[in-house]
Amino acid sequence: MAQISEHKYPHVSLWQIFTLFFTIGITGFGGGMAIVALTERLVVREKQWVTSEEFLHGLAFGQILGPFSLNTCTFVGYRLRGVSGGVLAAVGFMLPSFLIVSLLAWLYLRFQHLHLLKKALSATNPVVIALICAVVLDMGKKQVRGLNGLLLALAAFAAVALFKLNVALVLVAGLVWALASALWQREH
Repeated sequence: MAQISEHKYPHVSLWQIFTLFFTIGITGFGGGMAIVALTERLVVREKQWVTSEEFLHGLAFGQILGPFSLNTCTFVGYRLRGVSGGVLAAVGFMLPSFLIVSLLAWLYLRFQHLHLLKKALSATNPVVIALICAVVLDMGKKQVRGLNGLLLALAAFAAVALFKLNVALVLVAGLVWALASALWQREH
């Protein structure tokens, strides 16, 4: 990847990358899309380290490769400072989760028989779903443009939600559609 121009992007230290993604890792609750929403708010809107479009490209790459919230964080770190930025973003993001999940696993295994614990854990599910819906609506308002974009978004949703197609396959199909549309528009 080409070196980042200092005129377009702020110089972000490796320490800043690590501490921001550590903060995201320790405060981001609710799973992948909730983490993505928090990351987007911090690195795009507040810090302005990357553009919204670049962030969505990183999110798309992350969707193809597996754990997308981690991959998106790694993409942003890499975009800012290369391999070392990507590694520190990933480590900073994962370290709190590793420590917290290790502690919670120990506590859960020790107290899993308590009815109150089961009720408390099941009560968080609607909150997580609401966070995911909020992210979808916010990103949709910004990125789905025109009838073509709306139809593409609805088709992708139907492919994944109704027909249970693989997300990577849907992303590749969307890419092919976008390229074909761009070529058609250029020719006509």
